[in-house]
Parts: sequence; structure tokens; C-alpha cells
Amino acid sequence: MSSPLPTREQVLTALATVNDPEIGRPITELGMVKSVEIGADGAVAVGVYLTVAGCPMRDTITSRVTGAVTPLTGVTGVRVELDVMNEEQRKELQAVVRGPAAPERVIPFAQPSSLTKVYAIVSGKGGVGKSSVTVNLAAALAAAGHKVALIDADIYGHSVPRMLGATGLPTKVQDMIMPPSASGVKVISAGMLKPPGQDALPVRGPILHRLLEQFLADFYWGDLDFLLIDMPPGTGDVALSLARLLPGAELVVVTTPQVAAAEVAKRAGSLVTQTHQRVVGVIENMSYLLCPHCGEPMDVFGSGGGESVSTALTNLTGTDVPLLGQIPLDVRLREGGDSGTPLVLSDPSAPAAAQLIKVAESLAGRGRGLAGRMLTLSPR
Repeated sequence: MSSPLPTREQVLTALATVNDPEIGRPITELGMVKSVEIGADGAVAVGVYLTVAGCPMRDTITSRVTGAVTPLTGVTGVRVELDVMNEEQRKELQAVVRGPAAPERVIPFAQPSSLTKVYAIVSGKGGVGKSSVTVNLAAALAAAGHKVALIDADIYGHSVPRMLGATGLPTKVQDMIMPPSASGVKVISAGMLKPPGQDALPVRGPILHRLLEQFLADFYWGDLDFLLIDMPPGTGDVALSLARLLPGAELVVVTTPQVAAAEVAKRAGSLVTQTHQRVVGVIENMSYLLCPHCGEPMDVFGSGGGESVSTALTNLTGTDVPLLGQIPLDVRLREGGDSGTPLVLSDPSAPAAAQLIKVAESLAGRGRGLAGRMLTLSPR
């Protein structure tokens, strides 16, 4: 006796479990299901609207739809037919995602109701491994099950896409832009927006501000637990723009043990006395090198820089600024950045990876502070 054919309602129920890989919501809710046809032989044809013609996730969507419908009783085969939304359908999708009355330039992470923890990873000077640290922290948080995004705000020296292994490009749907993902992390970088073959980005202050604002407001990030921002070195235009656009962002300062680097890192952290942000901790990178012969640590770049920055910023701000971790030198950390596979994923037991995971756990365990939030107080 042959199995009964599946009903349209059963197929739609199965499709409701399929999330769009970029937006993260069911395709039934987003109006992406064009049609469902069930043949007399149990073959099911599902029509799916793509948001744009060159959607980079077409194969993923096809695979997810097939995987959801195939197990239904009576289904003998699944065929996915792809189409593309017209302009009106894209507007309707945008209304579903953002809400019909959503203002245009709203930064969701700056709203008092936002529960996303925003960490700006800063350094006083370049060459201290700030981007390597940021990428590995983001990957470690994502691997722990958190919803994470990473903005590469180092506009001139962008390196995050390579380090994270992000090869995709943003997808535009009306006024929304969907960021690509890599290693479980949503990511955007100026390097993804350059015209092909153009290496340098000759932009000045006002353009930098608008670009950072676009990253924060025009991209659809969804419901995030953590947003990490890889900041350019120093206290220039981008640092000041971030303080204005995201006053609740908390700073993590990266330094090396070297005295010269630590002195510059203190200056970078001291900016919070003017921007009224909070420094939540210091990370000392390149702390030591484990001797390949005896296993003893060697202080290649000196010692004490991280502790010095921690103490100075604690005294300056009047709040505890702990030394969150000391990351040893490890050639595999550099190799992971070049290959696009963060060390915390390729070898989480490596000493450098273990320290980075420890720092990520420390950041994940912090409650969101009150900096930048509007308090419901009134004078009497």
C-alpha cells in the first residue's frame, strides 16, 4: 500500500523551518515561497524567490529547502525552482524585516533597548596584532554558540576578510544590505566595497564617518549577542565617530609588552575621559615566546606592558581595568590569519588559542554597562 501524498499545509510547515541564510528568519515569513506543487507521484516542486538575481546563497537555500521537504511522508522527490523578487516584493520584505515605520538611518546598537554588547578593539599603534586578536575573539565567541558580527573599521588597513576567511560579498535588498558570513561570524569591511582592482581607499574624515555610519545603520545584522569592531590604531576620526555613533560601545585595549607600545596604548585608552566611554580590559599580545627546545617562556618584546596599561587606565578612569589575557607568540596564529582559519578554531588547545578563548569567555560573561544608555530619571 503506497503512502498518502503530503498536503500543501505539511510542505509549508516544513518550509517554515528553513531560515534564509543571510536574514536568519523563515522563508515563509519573508514571502520567499512562490509556489508549492505536489505531483500525483509524490514529487514536490517548490518555487522560491531569491532577493536578488546574483544571490550568493542560492545553493544553500536550495539545499535547505530540499532537506526540509524530503523527509515528509509520501514525498518521492523535491525540485526547487528559483525566481527573483521584483521591486515591490523586496519592499515588502524590507518592511517585514525592519518594520513598516522604521526610520531610515537608525543604528540598532545605539538604541536603549539593544541587548547587543559592543566591544571596540583598539590600540595605540599598528603592528601589535589587534586585528588577529579581534578575529580570533569573534570566532571563539561564535564557536561558543553566540550570535556575533565583526565590523572592520580599520578603513585604510583592512585585513579582517582575509584573516576570517570571508570571501563573500554583501547582498543589497532595497535599502538593506546583507553582510556575508565566515566561521559563524557576520562581517563587513571596506575591502568588500572597493571596485575590482582598486587597492587604496583615498578617503578623508567626513567620508570615514559616513562609511562607519553605513556599516552600523544600513546593514541588516539581525539579533546579535556581540558586535566586535576592529578599530584603526590611534585616536583619529574613526575613534571619534564611533564615540558619537555608539556611545555605549566599550573598549578593549591591545598592546604588546614593549614599553614604547604600552605608552601609546595608554594614550589610546585615555580617550575615554573625553568620550565618556568605558575601557573594560587590556590584552597583552606577543607576551612571550615558548622556547622550542626547553619550553621556557622568552620575553622577546620585554615584559610588563599589559600590566602597566591596566594599572594606568584603572587609575585614570577610577574603575577596574583588568589585564584580560597574555597571548604568547605563535607562528600558527600568523599562519591562521594568512589562510583564513582562526587559530581558536584550527587548534583551540594551542597556548595562544587557549588564552584568546579565555579572554572571549571573560567578555561574554560581562553584563552590559550603563554607559551611553538613557536612564529613566527625572529631577525632583
